[in-house]
Order: sequence, then structure tokens, then C-alpha cells
Amino acid sequence: MSTETNTVQQNTAVLDSAHVGDIEGALGTIRLGEAPSGARGRLSRRLKILAAIVGPGLIVMVGDNDAGAFGTYTQAGQNYGTRLLWTLLLLIPVIYVNQEMVLRLGAVTGVGHARLITERFGKFWGAFSVIDLFVLNALTIVTEFIGIALGLAYLGLPKVPGVITALVLVVAATSTGSFRRFERVCLALVAGSFALVPIVFMVHPAIGQVAHDFVVPGLPGGASQLSTVMLLVIAIVGTTVAPWQLFFQQSYVIDKRITPAYMRYEKVDLWLGIVIVVVGAAAMMAFSAAAFAGTSGAGQFTDAAGIASGLAAAGGKVAGILFAVALIDASIIGAAAVGLSTSYAVGDVLGMNHSLHRKPKEAKAFYAVFGLLMVGAAVIVLIPGSPLGLLTEGVQTLAGVLLPSATVFLLLLCNDKAVLGPWANKRATNVFTTFVIAILVLLSVILTASVLFPQMSGQAMVGILGVGTAVVVVAGLVSGVLRRMKRRAGVVPAADVVDAEAKATWRMPPLALLARPEMSLARRVGLGVMRLYLVLMCVLVVVKIVQSAIG
Repeated sequence: MSTETNTVQQNTAVLDSAHVGDIEGALGTIRLGEAPSGARGRLSRRLKILAAIVGPGLIVMVGDNDAGAFGTYTQAGQNYGTRLLWTLLLLIPVIYVNQEMVLRLGAVTGVGHARLITERFGKFWGAFSVIDLFVLNALTIVTEFIGIALGLAYLGLPKVPGVITALVLVVAATSTGSFRRFERVCLALVAGSFALVPIVFMVHPAIGQVAHDFVVPGLPGGASQLSTVMLLVIAIVGTTVAPWQLFFQQSYVIDKRITPAYMRYEKVDLWLGIVIVVVGAAAMMAFSAAAFAGTSGAGQFTDAAGIASGLAAAGGKVAGILFAVALIDASIIGAAAVGLSTSYAVGDVLGMNHSLHRKPKEAKAFYAVFGLLMVGAAVIVLIPGSPLGLLTEGVQTLAGVLLPSATVFLLLLCNDKAVLGPWANKRATNVFTTFVIAILVLLSVILTASVLFPQMSGQAMVGILGVGTAVVVVAGLVSGVLRRMKRRAGVVPAADVVDAEAKATWRMPPLALLARPEMSLARRVGLGVMRLYLVLMCVLVVVKIVQSAIG
């Protein structure tokens, strides 16, 4: 390790020395200590920097359009046309705010999400964050291999050799000991996601209707299908904003060695990923709607293989093949990203080497966790009679239950001045994120209640959402008025003026030097209530899944 690298590590909280050094991206290199190009720097220089930085935002967002997303978006299209496209537009700011906060945490702190939770909120919440992430991610990876199996079946390829080949590809790409090689494989898979675009032209959806439904909200199906539509909307939210994304992007930004000096380039990378994920999701809804409109298959969604068959009937054999290939491609990149988010979190909390820059013999536990997750998922999918549909339902429900807590800790960390210093959240971000968390909690309650009480009506769901939203808005207005009164009285200080140059070089000090955060009574009560809610909901969901499995 060079003297410069050693000095940087000692002055920051970085836990693994492999996380300090040159930025070795798939498309370029930035040397350690090399000054970033200013806002008025040469365009060619800025493009070279952007090319080297690109990766984390693209991979986490395209990984989000995984096997579960393929099923959810195409189900919406086949059953309800393009009437639910507006949900994607509403989710764009939610995706950006969440992912911008974690990339900021990664670049500024050099410490992963789970470790920060452990250090700032105690071992219970640190262990809880890793354990629930491990369980949820393990189940999510199973759904990725289900997607691979469905794609192989449609293409007429044998299931066992195909799944094993995909398993070997994912593990081999991750275990080369070269961050750059892994990222190049991922960006190749990102390029493969564009296979969805030609399908749109083959099936010819009504572009005017697509544009209208993208910006004009509506709930199709009438009162009789309101509960089903509401659950599908919640599924769209859950598959677009998932807990693993927060853990993965923060750790991947750290492993890529991105610092605050390159923040604006990483934000561009994130926006590129958001555009791709929204275009891909909209394309799936649109061509599924067009393929099944006016046919006996409309409203009769089965699975992704059924979608491929419908596309082939509407747009030709090539359309079905492209969809199956895109499904396999998305499932592979999803499995890799979800698996890595788990390995990063485990290594971060336990203080083990956890970097793709390291060879397997230098980070045995890191690669072992990843490999065991992949092998376990592949084996479950290959076992005859495995309750794959039940597992998929369980993943969606657990993700809905756990997402609000992950977002709560994200918000708290981004307001921790000891952690982010001048990079801490601004008030507008806090207001928006608090509102999002409240809505996520309401959606989580509705989703969990619908699993426990299948006969729950759509009117009841809308009532919970409406009353809850009204309470949140009123509480927000009252909080704003009280804060304004305190500020006028001098109780709440005005925001600090931050020097831009100092901000660009500020990094979180080593964890041992950070003062423990003050746990006010309100925070203790809030975390206690959240703990009780999570334990209760997880137990109820598990009981329901077990009952379904044996019933």
C-alpha cells in the first residue's frame, strides 16, 4: 500500500485498505490524488472522468429491474393496460432522493450502511439490519434464479445445465479479484437490458395512450378490482424501491473508491440509471398491454413465460426471444447485486476484508457468503416441487414490511452531523423523505394486512391510505409552524454557511473518534415502536406463509 493510500486511510473511517486507491472503473481510471475537473473544465476531460465514475448508479438501477420487476410490470400491463404507468413517474423522485442519500453516505463516510447503523444506533439495530437483509436477500436471489429458469424454459434450453451455467457465470464474474473486470461484466449486462426496446417497435403500443397514462393517474378495474389494483400498486413500489439497493449502492461507491470530490459525476451516473430503469419498466407495461389487448389473455397474467408467448403471438417469434433473453440478463445482474449487498454488509459489520479489489484468498468470508447465497438459491430452484410461487409472494411482503425501517435509518444517518458534517441533509430533503417514509409505512401496513386478511376490501385499503396521509400532512404542517416559531424565538439556529472547497474534501473521521449520538426520549420511543412493529409484522407474515405452505 502506497504512503498516500495509507495517509488517506488513517484520516478517514475507511475499514478496508482496499477501499482506498485509484478509481478503477470499467471505462477509465482516476489516479488517487488527481484533481477532479472543475465545472468549467474541458468537456473531453469531464467526459473521461464521468466514464470512469459511471457504474454504481447504473448497476443498482438496472439490477432493480430484475426478475420480480419483470413479473410485476408485465402483470400490470397484461391485466390493466397502461393505466398504472403513472406510478413510475411518481416514483422517480423517491428513487433519486433515497439513492442520492446513500451515495452521499458512501462517498463521505467510507463506511457501509449496516456498520453505520451499528455504530450510531447500537448492536441490536446493526444485527437486525444485517439479519433481515440476509434473509430477504436470500429469498430475493431465489426469485432471480426463478426468472432464469423461466427464460431458459421459454427458449427451450434445459433447466439444470442452464441454471448451473448462470450460477457459475455470476460467481466467476464476482470472484476474479478485479473490481474493473466485475464492473465490465455488469455494464455488458446493463447493455443487454436494452433488448427490451426493440420489442416496443415490434408490438406497436399506442404511443398517445402511453404518454397520457404516464402523466395522468388512474385506478383501472372499478370498485370490484380495487383491492387487487391497490396491491399491484404496492408491488410496483416494492419492486422499484427495495432495501437491498440502499446497502448495495453505498458499499459499491465505497469499493469503487469514489470520494466527495466526484459527487456530481456520481449523481449523473445515478440519473442515467434512473432513466434506464423507468424506460425499461414503462416499455414492459406498454408492450404487455399492447400484446394482450383484445385477446383472451387480457387480465389473465400467469408468469413471465406467458408474457413471452403473448409477445411472440403479437410481434413475432423474435419478440418473445428478446424478452426471454432480457429476463435472463436482468435476473443475472439482479442476483449479483443483491448477493453483493449482503456480502458487503456482513463484511462491514464483522470488520472483515470486503472488497472486489481483493482475491478470494484475501477475503474468504466475503466471497464465501456470496457463493453460498448463489448456490443455495440455485439448489432451491432446481429441487422439484419447491414452493416457488409462495417464496415470491413472501419476498414481496417482507420487502414491504422492512423498507420503511431501512428508510428511517437512512434519514437519521443523513441528519447526523458527526457522520456527514457539511454534507448532512437540507430541510427540503428531510421534509420530502419524512413524507415518503410515512407513505411507505401506510403501504406496508396495507400489504401486511392484505396477506393476513385476504378478504380485506379495496375501500378499506383506500381508507387507511387516505386517513393516514391526512394525518401525516396535518402533523407536518403543525411541525413546520412550531419550528418556525422556535426559529423566530432563536431556539432553532439558522443553517450553517458551508464553504464549497472545504465541503469537497470533508470526510467522516475514524469511527472511534465520533461522539455517540444523543438518544432523546422521542427517538427512543420511536425506535422502540418501530422494533415492536417489525417483530410483530415479520412473525405474522412468516406464520401466514407457513400456513399457506402446509394448508
